[in-house]
Amino acid sequence: IQRFVRSYGKSAIIIDHDIQLMDLISDSLVIFEGTPGKEGHATSPKSKAEGMNRFLKSLDITYRRDETSLRPRVNKTDSRLDRNQKQSGHFYYRN
Repeated sequence: IQRFVRSYGKSAIIIDHDIQLMDLISDSLVIFEGTPGKEGHATSPKSKAEGMNRFLKSLDITYRRDETSLRPRVNKTDSRLDRNQKQSGHFYYRN
């Protein structure tokens, strides 16, 4: 998808529930927030890091990049890494 979009100089809107897929193919994100069935709004486009950080913070989970495979991984709740990232305000890993 990313190669196709870039080769034609176009944009694409991808809606998916798979965080790892969105991490892999996204350059920027629009986050939808609100109360399901009642109200909601969309943010302006955010950088991938800013958008992922905002989204993961709303879920109260943190992501790290696995040292061996370099794939994103969810930290275990209340682990040392989870606590450190939450304390620093970085719910999404930093490259």
